[in-house]
Amino acid sequence: MDSTEANQNKASSYLLMINLAEQLKLPFMQIQRQAELIRLTGKQDISSIETSADYALKLIDNYLLGLKLNQDKMALEQEPVSVAAVLYDSGQLLDRLAKKYGVKLELNISGKYEPVMAHKQGLESALVSLGTSLIEAAGVQNTPKCSLQLATHRCRYGIVAGVYSNNPGLTTDLLRQGRKLIGSARQPLVNLTYSAGAGIFVADSILKAMSLSLKASRHHRLYGIGAVMRGNQQLQLV
Repeated sequence: MDSTEANQNKASSYLLMINLAEQLKLPFMQIQRQAELIRLTGKQDISSIETSADYALKLIDNYLLGLKLNQDKMALEQEPVSVAAVLYDSGQLLDRLAKKYGVKLELNISGKYEPVMAHKQGLESALVSLGTSLIEAAGVQNTPKCSLQLATHRCRYGIVAGVYSNNPGLTTDLLRQGRKLIGSARQPLVNLTYSAGAGIFVADSILKAMSLSLKASRHHRLYGIGAVMRGNQQLQLV
């Protein structure tokens, strides 16, 4: 890695760290309010506090993974990965957060696909980070029957894995604007979410290390954000 690229990575990491710090204010405020409510009412249900804490810690872990993968390319061990299986596992990890926000989370796998060569933990962490932000954004919209889909499908460039909803605000312009405003605005994705949207940028960082990127896409008349990976017909999973 030359000095110019190293400096760019440091600058990107710094801006992402600011964005992450803004994002973490939200779960800590939720924990504070929930703890105060418990103190006032005497109710001992701490499940909401546990969920807020768990997802804050998961976001930090994913941020650290992105740093590691971007700085240590040797850590990027590729393996044959089933995109459908990664989406399923990601959905399991996101289930509690979706229930907390009253968001219906669905798995939509259109057909059977060959595996892709990828860093499995990186891909899963990117999808969970992305899903965390989009669940939060969908939940605060407070619309009836709010739902998100973890979906995969084939496009002319490869196999897509992403998170989709009926929100038309999930556009290429939104991502472009957010990348420009990260670190300088408390709400770089103002048309999507009132928080810092750090999960989207953490996912972006992880995928960048994998020579992939987040892109806006459409699927079954839904709007989404995901990554495109090349399948390999010669790879077979047992």
